[in-house]
Amino acid sequence: MYELVEFIESHYDFEPVWDNGGKYGTWELKYRRSGRTLCALYAKEETFTALVIFGRAEREKFESNLEKFSSHIVEIYDNTRQYHDGKWLWINVSDMDLIEDIKRLIVIKKKPKKE
Repeated sequence: MYELVEFIESHYDFEPVWDNGGKYGTWELKYRRSGRTLCALYAKEETFTALVIFGRAEREKFESNLEKFSSHIVEIYDNTRQYHDGKWLWINVSDMDLIEDIKRLIVIKKKPKKE
């Protein structure tokens, strides 16, 4: 999870907001700015869950770049219910190979700041 936190904090100007993870984990780390959430991370004992919410524009970008993602991420996307406010991609990360996919999802959500 450290690699993902480092990526977000070095590429985005979003405030980290810590909270109790509730039913999703021991704690929650959201990256928010101006009332909008970039993503949320929910830590558990030996794993964590990443939540990335895609609206219409993000869904279109993702669907036009399916080949850049692992079959696991595409399966999560395909099996995620479409709500009125978008698709809520809950990604349980027990395999660290998913980190690069999650970074790409975040980049679709919001382009990184210029360094």
